[in-house]
Amino acid sequence: MAVDLASTHDTHSAESEKYKSSALEKRAPLVATALSLLLAIIKLTVGIMSGSVALLASAVDSIMDMFVSVFNFLAIRLSDKNPDAQFQFGYGKVEALAATLEGLVVMGSGLFILYEALQKLIHKESVTHVPLSIAVMAASIIIVGILVAFLAYVVKKTNNMVIRADLLHYKTDLYSNGAVILSLGIIYFTEWYWVDILFGAAIGIYIIKEAYELVEEGTHILLDVSLPKEEVEQILKILKRDTRITDFHFLKTRYAGKYKFVEMHIVLEPDIKLSQAHHIADSIEEKIKQIDPNSRWHILIHLDPYDDSDMHDY
Repeated sequence: MAVDLASTHDTHSAESEKYKSSALEKRAPLVATALSLLLAIIKLTVGIMSGSVALLASAVDSIMDMFVSVFNFLAIRLSDKNPDAQFQFGYGKVEALAATLEGLVVMGSGLFILYEALQKLIHKESVTHVPLSIAVMAASIIIVGILVAFLAYVVKKTNNMVIRADLLHYKTDLYSNGAVILSLGIIYFTEWYWVDILFGAAIGIYIIKEAYELVEEGTHILLDVSLPKEEVEQILKILKRDTRITDFHFLKTRYAGKYKFVEMHIVLEPDIKLSQAHHIADSIEEKIKQIDPNSRWHILIHLDPYDDSDMHDY
């Protein structure tokens, strides 16, 4: 019996690459978490010493980054977990629940930064240890820059959507850190201490905005928001182009993490064979799954011999 050594080698190579990609996906959020924690501790310590609202705001932003990376790590771990007897529709909504709670905590941090900026404005407190603060922010920019390069490498190797989102998040942090170092530089050369309050308040508002979007997205998923409009339109096109279907109704969609759910009623000729109807439903399912092959689809198609939309209230 001949053995295809080349085929066996290709299979082992593919499995090896898959294992490496999976390891990279799990390692990336842990690296990001560790670096964010380190930056948060340094910024918080120097921020309290110097009294810089902008630096304290940046420290809170790093804490937010740490929680986001922890969330991403958990999301990646849970994304491949199959449904079980207790959670038969999967664990996709864990991501939404975590995002909502995380966003509320982060929003509170942003409000605290605004409160600190207001207190500093009222009491007219000045910033001290400016050179040290500038050095801390310069180091922060270098560390975040290295992290961005690492995450970009992981995205290129794995094309993981969660890591891609993390990469985008840390890219925005580079701009935030740049704003803080600009604020401290202006203070160092001009002694315009009000600039620190202005930049600190701006970062606080930015944090609240980002947190609000996180809470909004998580809440929408928990409330079974429909699939994106573009994907729903693609499903409608699939149904309308299939000449075997005489009509359809009660199309409903929702998603949770990697899981996407679709329900519908399709109307077929009343004298069609069950095997033919089953084949039509299967072909529709396969076409819908091709809209996003990376997601896990749960598609329920109810077969009708006539339009019964007036007989039900869905």
